Amino acid sequence: MTVLLRTRVTEIGPEVADLAEGGVLILFADGSPPELAEVSVLHRTEEGPSADAPQVGASIAIGPVSATITAIGPTAWAKVREIGHVVITFNGAASAERPGEICASAVDTGQLVGALKPDATITIAT
Repeated sequence: MTVLLRTRVTEIGPEVADLAEGGVLILFADGSPPELAEVSVLHRTEEGPSADAPQVGASIAIGPVSATITAIGPTAWAKVREIGHVVITFNGAASAERPGEICASAVDTGQLVGALKPDATITIAT
């Protein structure tokens, strides 16, 4: 397994659970503006991000919840590398609707919400 990104959750915004129940997860590196922090999972990178973006078929794990990348927008990985920001949509789409989005296979959203807690690890790997 090659780790492309490993990051640790530091804070969960008050609106994150509602978004996660809809299959959307917004990540932002620690230090994001307060208005973005409300809807974001704030994190601190431990490994990566890699120079190369993940490809379709790479895995995403949020604590015990795992999914497979099904599409990646053209600017998504650049945003991860620059500011630690990405929108992950667990909809199984074959193409990303937004340039900064990573699409992944559907997950149990109740389990996803339960996995989102401070100190949880988020890993993207091949």
